[in-house]
Amino acid sequence: MSTLNAAITGCGVIGRTHAVALREFPEVRIVALIDAIPAAAEALADFIEQQGGTRPALYTTQAEAFANEDIHLVALATPSGLHIQQSLEVLAAGKHVVIEKPLDVDLSRAQEIEAAAKEAAGKGVVASVISQHRFDQSSVAVSQAIADGRFGKLTSAIASVAWWRSQGYYDSGDWRGTWAMDGGGALMNQGVHTVDLLLWFMGRPVEIFAHTARLAHERIEVEDTAVATVTFENGGLAVLHATTAAYPGLTVRVQLMGSEGSAVVDNDRLEYFHSRAAGGASADMGLQGGGNQAEEELAKYPEEDYKAADPTVYPAGHVRQYRDILAAIAGGKQPGVTVSDAVNALAAVRSVYVSATLGQPVLFEDVLAGKYNDLEVRTGTAAESA
Repeated sequence: MSTLNAAITGCGVIGRTHAVALREFPEVRIVALIDAIPAAAEALADFIEQQGGTRPALYTTQAEAFANEDIHLVALATPSGLHIQQSLEVLAAGKHVVIEKPLDVDLSRAQEIEAAAKEAAGKGVVASVISQHRFDQSSVAVSQAIADGRFGKLTSAIASVAWWRSQGYYDSGDWRGTWAMDGGGALMNQGVHTVDLLLWFMGRPVEIFAHTARLAHERIEVEDTAVATVTFENGGLAVLHATTAAYPGLTVRVQLMGSEGSAVVDNDRLEYFHSRAAGGASADMGLQGGGNQAEEELAKYPEEDYKAADPTVYPAGHVRQYRDILAAIAGGKQPGVTVSDAVNALAAVRSVYVSATLGQPVLFEDVLAGKYNDLEVRTGTAAESA
């Protein structure tokens, strides 16, 4: 098709992000805005007009929009608790869907979307979940190096999200810091993207052993600090760390180490990269002797593609991911990020909470298979909570 008609469900801040991203593509036309609050849809329609776009039609339900407009793609930018039902509606109507993160806070419900997405894929329908940091050029550079074997055998990784959230942040909404609505604390809310990157780089987890704690906040159910060790199918080991108790807030950092090279991504930038395959360095000197090949590596990619931009003005990560999604739709293939990818990241987070609650290692496949679906997770272990 020469023109792809898009609808945006959920017209708040994230809905605007999707509107800005979609308007980067001449082949896409935003024909409908859907929101249960008409004023929100009106405001986004005004914004699109102010940016030089044609004013979309406004609806309060997806069913109404589907009945009146020829829609090919729906971007879901609603609260995560609505994602399941709305995604199922979109897929049942035979339309492509892009789901804003997180996929959901409940693993078993998320697997409903996964099953529907797999069925839809057989009919040529694309379903994807926003995971824009996979499309940062630092992440792409590292992923490609892994695919090319330039790091040798991946031996270990350290993934850390060291942020600060004040008590006022948690007190600002009754839903914040609750298991029911937030689905977890520092790891689920702030760290899930970093978990996704860790799995993308290292592969499928086998076993997770974790501890969680609430150390610097009150009146919340969930953790503000989580640490875990993870073993992977390739034999590699990783340390996962997430906290909202690191005043005044540090960086998000992923270190990847292998037998032939290593890389460090810090706040979405490629801070360090070295591969012995690039030549010359002594195998015994480590970082001092190896030298930093990061700039050389990034030079392989157009500057526009990885240069940092203010996401409130230009959501570069969403634009890059939509480029992949639209190519998948046009080419009749699956996108770079599937619903199953998002389910795996969610299952890894759930594994951390299950392990911390039980005070013992858990198998990733057991969590994914639903063995612990009825377990009521808590901050700290059962022994600590008693």
